[in-house]
Amino acid sequence: MYLFIQKFHSGWAYLVLILLVVTVFNAVRGFFSKKEFGANDRKIALITLIFCHIQLLVGLVLYFQSPIGFNLIQSVGMSGLDAASRLTAVEHPFTNIIALTLITIGWSRHKKLELSTAKFKSFMIFYGIGLILILSMIPWHLWFK
Repeated sequence: MYLFIQKFHSGWAYLVLILLVVTVFNAVRGFFSKKEFGANDRKIALITLIFCHIQLLVGLVLYFQSPIGFNLIQSVGMSGLDAASRLTAVEHPFTNIIALTLITIGWSRHKKLELSTAKFKSFMIFYGIGLILILSMIPWHLWFK
């Protein structure tokens, strides 16, 4: 079961990254072209938000099932972690939770805004920072094994 969850989490990450890039690109384009915020713009951002939340839930399940997640911290303690283990067990989940929080703030914030440019700006900033944080914490050494 652990192996399935791990593969799902890795595969789903590709979808999340593609959707985040599309959403941020759409927000940048909409903001600078001064286009009207429409239903399709909202749907793109909502689907991205949903996929990000699914990724978080799967990641949390994986974190507590994985031998290199919470179990590693319990067995060796924080001071016993090397750099790669610290990335996987601490930095990756913590930073990605922050990224998802920012993405969720961007979604919630857009609902309160009236102007289309402000809505696009909200997505551009919050989803964009979330994307950068996620990209910075992907364990690339594990992806390209």
